[in-house]
Amino acid sequence: MDKRVLRERMRKKQQQIRRRQMMKKGAYIVAIILVFVFVIRGIILPVINRVGGKNTDKPAQVQAETDTNANTNTGDSGTETQIEKDTNAAIRKPLKGASDLTKASQLTAGWHEDENGKWYQNVDGTYYAGGLQEIDGSTYYFGDNGYAQTGWVSVGFDDYYFNDDGTYDPSQHKTRIAFTFDDGPGEYTDQLLDCLEQNNAHATFFMLGQNVENWQSEVQRMVDIGCEIGSHSWDHLNLYNLDMDAVAKEFSDTDAALEKACGQKASVARAPYGNWSDDIIATVQKPFFTWSLDSLDWSYKDVDKDYNEIMNGDLTDGSIILMHDIHEPSVQAAIKMIPELVAKGYKLMTVSELAAAKGVTLQNANYSDFWDSSLQKGIVAGYNGGSSDGSSDGTAVSDGTTSDDGSDVSDTGSSDSSDVSDGSDESSDSSSGDDSSGGGDSSGNDSSGGDDSSGAGSSSDDSSGDNSSDDGSYDDSSGDGSDYADEDSGDGYDTGY
Repeated sequence: MDKRVLRERMRKKQQQIRRRQMMKKGAYIVAIILVFVFVIRGIILPVINRVGGKNTDKPAQVQAETDTNANTNTGDSGTETQIEKDTNAAIRKPLKGASDLTKASQLTAGWHEDENGKWYQNVDGTYYAGGLQEIDGSTYYFGDNGYAQTGWVSVGFDDYYFNDDGTYDPSQHKTRIAFTFDDGPGEYTDQLLDCLEQNNAHATFFMLGQNVENWQSEVQRMVDIGCEIGSHSWDHLNLYNLDMDAVAKEFSDTDAALEKACGQKASVARAPYGNWSDDIIATVQKPFFTWSLDSLDWSYKDVDKDYNEIMNGDLTDGSIILMHDIHEPSVQAAIKMIPELVAKGYKLMTVSELAAAKGVTLQNANYSDFWDSSLQKGIVAGYNGGSSDGSSDGTAVSDGTTSDDGSDVSDTGSSDSSDVSDGSDESSDSSSGDDSSGGGDSSGNDSSGGDDSSGAGSSSDDSSGDNSSDDGSYDDSSGDGSDYADEDSGDGYDTGY
């Protein structure tokens, strides 16, 4: 064969071999690239996301401690809880620790469970931690370790209950009550604020304007820790003895002092001696509060007696308790009982927080409790279409009764000369708060509608009568715990309100 032809064939053969080698190398390179992409997307990126990723989902926050369907509400719980989007969000948990490495080995999205509990894997490989999150229509709370929590969980001031499977249960709430403190601020108020803050508890302070200037830092601290600012007039005069211009000045002057101290006016009010009327409320233009349980601390001035009066009294869900922060025994009794009540499962709220939790929109009316029995009787203003004008049509009357013509019953106590200092006030009448027998003894949960004011308290019967002996000489601006100037007057009233 011609050598030239042979060389040409050899050259073509070598070209074919080189092409095949290039094709093999190209296939290898493509395979390596595909493997590399798979490793990055399927393994490396999820781990990186767990270490530094952020939560882009919209987390859920439930509105805790709230009865939102009060007509169908039975017992002490609501039937529905609204879910809102907010900032109590579960985050993408950073990877750290052996337990997180265990989570990192899971490559499938959805729920997983190990010896520490349940946790949720997201599609991008991250998992929720440190907040509330809605998943498949249910709300969960994930702890800092990424596991779904069960039982009671506190988020800020709010409490939530999660079932054994981790789902939020809106029908559960703690027993909600409101402590109120009159006549301060004073030298013992700061100790009380310490106790409230330490126990994640709130209270309402009905303050005298004449005391505010000397205790401005205490007033500001009330706001800072979530307590409510209330007005108890300027100098504790009997409002029944004043014209409406003078009444207006009592509260406007106090508002000015409060605004100077903490930047805000009082949101709620309490009349001295509990002596309110529709005209007074219309003049002041604030929701007014009496009480369902009187500690009688203004009379006892004894730590143990003050303590026992409350702890053995009616603490039905929705109760409002009267105390005074100008008396040292009162404050010491409160400091003793507050942590005990919290440990027993009570939730201590302001009166406005309590109203909201019970589904009441506060009106310019008087309130003495938010018991379920009161709500169901329709005698609480602002509850499910209740009266919004504070008129005495049966929706704003503190003792739950109206005259046949709808006139104001708040003045019917004017003939009541009983001695409140002997314990015959409304607190002793309401001490059987859960009595379902319907004996008409002012019980807190008396569904029978007994004739002695079950739900809305009896403050207008006991402390709103205008035969109080107040002579206008009350002055406790020193905060030294001294009693009112007319304490021993001969009409049978120890005016400690």
